[in-house]
Amino acid sequence: MIHQIMPVGPLQCNCSIIGDETTREAVVVDPGDEIDRIEGVVSNLGLAVKWIVITHAHIDHIGGAGKLRSRTGAPVYMNQDDFGLFRRLDDQASWLGMPEPEGVEIDVKLRDGDALEFAGRTFDVLHTPGHTQGSVSLLIDSENKLLAGDTLFRDSIGRTDLPGGDYRQILSSIKTKLLALDDRVEVVCGHGPSTTIGRERALNVFLRGL
Repeated sequence: MIHQIMPVGPLQCNCSIIGDETTREAVVVDPGDEIDRIEGVVSNLGLAVKWIVITHAHIDHIGGAGKLRSRTGAPVYMNQDDFGLFRRLDDQASWLGMPEPEGVEIDVKLRDGDALEFAGRTFDVLHTPGHTQGSVSLLIDSENKLLAGDTLFRDSIGRTDLPGGDYRQILSSIKTKLLALDDRVEVVCGHGPSTTIGRERALNVFLRGL
């Protein structure tokens, strides 16, 4: 499996390009910005975008999805519990002093327990609310890898002081959905360096007592 992580935009959201060596199909997760650059990497890898998946509807994760969808025709997947945030992208842009992004249509509503089949691999959808109400994490079990969005970070957790955030809820999501995974699972975070479930279980102060 090809996996390239690209920090994009002013908030350096980790956009993941995941491709299959045989089919040359790709999934792009959280194309928040810099779509020309993302498309350049996809092209250089000899891939074609099949899906666009959004872990949550903050502008730094979804801001470039409309442009990427219009250029590639790939459908956009997102949990419907973030539709309220999604409809306020103009407000989010104003808060951050960013230009309002191109509009995007959500083609598929992700639900907890969905299994997205991609080139012989399964992306298991874990609904992990708390950072936002529609936050999801994607488990690629065959690769021992979790794309956690902004739910879990190395040494930290996602903010809960923004609209849709809930501190108790994010801890519950981490406890029931993420800490249930094997310690060896690599966690690709929405910002910053990757980590593992085991490392965060042992060292993350926010998770003590869970």
